[in-house]
Amino acid sequence: MTSATDIKTMLPLTATILEVFDETPDIKTFRIKPDDEQEWEKFQNRKSGQVAELSVFGTGESVISITSPPTQPDYLEFTIKRTGVVTDMIHTFIAGDKIGIRGPYGNGFPVDDWKGKNLVFVAGGFALAPARSVLNYALDKRDDYGHIDLFYGARTPGDLCFKWEYDRWKNEKDMFFDVTVDCGDDAWTGKVGVVPALVKDANPSPENTIAIICGPPIMIKFTLQELNAMGFQPEQIVTT
Repeated sequence: MTSATDIKTMLPLTATILEVFDETPDIKTFRIKPDDEQEWEKFQNRKSGQVAELSVFGTGESVISITSPPTQPDYLEFTIKRTGVVTDMIHTFIAGDKIGIRGPYGNGFPVDDWKGKNLVFVAGGFALAPARSVLNYALDKRDDYGHIDLFYGARTPGDLCFKWEYDRWKNEKDMFFDVTVDCGDDAWTGKVGVVPALVKDANPSPENTIAIICGPPIMIKFTLQELNAMGFQPEQIVTT
């Protein structure tokens, strides 16, 4: 039998959209804050990598990764790709609009177990979104973690997400950031190639290191091959 408490946890509460950023032609990042203080407190106590259910009232809801770290005190960030009716509707929203929210859900990443370790992030395209929460958490807790690598790529320059974060990642203490695209354009002056090739060229050491891979299956497959060749053991690799 479903209790009144169980039903309440399944009901979305309202949240306010604070800001909206265009990432690519079909991806936007939304800064959102729940209107209810108790609900906001729940989200502040979440783990990196957890998700929420976002609702468009009268249309439906969708599970979306929370891309901001728990160390962000003022809002939640959701990076949303247009993939259907609900996400298409969310893309029409602007600052000041209301949206439904419930959560957080999921296990999150074991960031406490990774303290004192080096972290290697490998991400492709839109899949940088869930990895970004953990990455920025580690950067906000910089003294708790060792060296950090981020290898990122997308199909084209126009498909790259979070360009407004690149300067921070390039200038962070004890962090290496490399980015590539499969196909450049006339304005692109960066690297052209696949993400696993970035990992191979950098050759990160497996000693005291955890690798976090978020991306399409083909990228994950070939990245695993490169990491295995470097000596990474299965327990040192986390994939989404």
